Amino acid sequence: MDDFPEFMKEAANSIAAMQQSNGVKGWVYDGIGGQQMAYWICERDGISKEHVHVFDEYFTVVQGRYTLIIEGIRIDICRGDEYFIPKNVSHAGEFTAGTRTIHCFGGKRAERA
Repeated sequence: MDDFPEFMKEAANSIAAMQQSNGVKGWVYDGIGGQQMAYWICERDGISKEHVHVFDEYFTVVQGRYTLIIEGIRIDICRGDEYFIPKNVSHAGEFTAGTRTIHCFGGKRAERA
């Protein structure tokens, strides 16, 4: 597959543009305890600027490649790989066009459009 199924891309769950990098489309779902699950499609090469969450983050790459950058260390995460980022750890990333990722956050990460 080169895309998420249409039922996963419900417009009402679209992440606000200001909450994501240019050229990236995302959708979010909320858990009862305040957690969120989000997934993104990267339409072009880009970066995720350095940032910190006050909650844990887990993610996996469904397609493409995401380079996670933590304390200057570059970690290539490819299709099928997964990674856990503990809360309060500063991180950034680089992604290639066509990359799709799924993220689980221990708190509220994204606002809807």
